[in-house]
Amino acid sequence: MAVRIRMTRTGRKNSPSYRIAVFDSRTRRDGKYIEKLGQYNPGAVESGKKVTVNRDRLMYWIKVGAKPTLSLERLLKHTAHL
Repeated sequence: MAVRIRMTRTGRKNSPSYRIAVFDSRTRRDGKYIEKLGQYNPGAVESGKKVTVNRDRLMYWIKVGAKPTLSLERLLKHTAHL
C-alpha cells in the first residue's frame, strides 16, 4: 500500500482551510484518511497559526515511507516543519 501525506480541503466557500493527513494513495482528495497530522489555514491573521502540525507523527510517517505531495512539501519547508 502506497501512503501519501496530503491536504484535504475543508471550510466554507471562498474561505478554505486544509487538513493535513495521511492517505492511501488510491483515496480521493476528500476521502477517508488514516491519520490527521495537522491543519493549514491560509486566511489566519497570525503567521504562527497558519500551519499546525504534529511534528513527531509527521516524521514517523516519513520514516515509514509516506511521501508528502509537492505542494505540502513546499509548505512544510517554508514553515520549518520539515
